[in-house]
Amino acid sequence: MKRSRWGLMAGAAALAALVLGTYQVRAADPVLIAVTAIVDHPALNAVRDGVRDELEAEGYAGDGLNFVYESAQGNPSTAAQIARKFVGENPAVIVPISTPSAQAVVAATQDIPVVFTAVTDPLDAKLVSNMEKPGGNVTGMSDLAPVGKQLALIREILPDAKTIGMPYNPGEANGVALMNLAKKEGATLGFTVIEAPAVKSSDVMTAAQSLIGKVDAIYVSTDNQIVSAFASVVKVGVDNQIPVFAGDTDSVSRGAIAAIGFDYYDVGRQTGKIVVRVLKGEKPGDIAVQGVDTVQLFVNPGAAKAMGVTIPAAVMQRAKQVVQ
Repeated sequence: MKRSRWGLMAGAAALAALVLGTYQVRAADPVLIAVTAIVDHPALNAVRDGVRDELEAEGYAGDGLNFVYESAQGNPSTAAQIARKFVGENPAVIVPISTPSAQAVVAATQDIPVVFTAVTDPLDAKLVSNMEKPGGNVTGMSDLAPVGKQLALIREILPDAKTIGMPYNPGEANGVALMNLAKKEGATLGFTVIEAPAVKSSDVMTAAQSLIGKVDAIYVSTDNQIVSAFASVVKVGVDNQIPVFAGDTDSVSRGAIAAIGFDYYDVGRQTGKIVVRVLKGEKPGDIAVQGVDTVQLFVNPGAAKAMGVTIPAAVMQRAKQVVQ
């Protein structure tokens, strides 16, 4: 009789938690966190690692954490398949990294908590309708790049430049939003921005080559498709003496001359803090979508020399990191 009474009490408690809409998990259970990204590249991988490290720092580690990750390898259809698979596994939280992966996951579930990250424009991507009060089961982080500051850096390093070529993926909301923003910000600085569309990673080399003889510099934003094939853009830049600039600091060690951007590992740690809040019982829809706290300047004088450019001393002095 006593055992039956305790069973009824446990069932009532579980029902109450469901009705109240909390997202708590039992402390004795391993916490399943499902993470996915549209493609593997250093910035997105750094986000993933930052999320995991923040969870471990908060005590979700060892046997208490089941952290799974899958990449869509640049394929939106695969992103949708991963989203459906994760929903079927019923994790405590799903963390989609990048706009396409976030769109796939949000379309797949209205019940499981979703904390997206590295999404340029959550409103335009229709992930949330209100940044301050997202509602429902979704919240996360925007990594809207400081495009104006990035183009101003190009102007400082190349004072006579008039045209900037910008490879981008017209099939990704993130890439389109950044292209439109670059045109707007570039106009205020006297730049004409020339589009170089690349729908697939294999198209990036051709897109970059289409800019030869037409531009004074190439700017690669945080468009995931282009960043995943960044080496192709750098090769075109070096072979044709066209300076290449980036929107993410991880690309500076891969051959960009300079970038003002985020440390994506820190973006991951900040995202992990949101995940922990959800695990502790907060509703995702009550947590405001956050922006990235700080930006940093990275420079690569070796890459600059290879592309026929000298980085001004004033820029070198401001750099948080000089890549050798």
